[in-house]
Amino acid sequence: MGQRYWVIGGDFSDCAFKQIEPGTEVVHGPYSERLKAQMEWQRLTFRDHCQATTRYTICSEPERVSGE
Repeated sequence: MGQRYWVIGGDFSDCAFKQIEPGTEVVHGPYSERLKAQMEWQRLTFRDHCQATTRYTICSEPERVSGE
């Protein structure tokens, strides 16, 4: 199994981005290619460009070793 990528984020309580507002969490994925995750990140990020407290990031899962 190869690397898997996720786009996660949502609306935060302020511009310090330390606490996400409950109920606004967003998870998209998994994506088998980083480029596909980047395209989704870009779509989400620029869709709500007026929202200063909305943030998304790309996370990757550790690759699994055969037999796990």
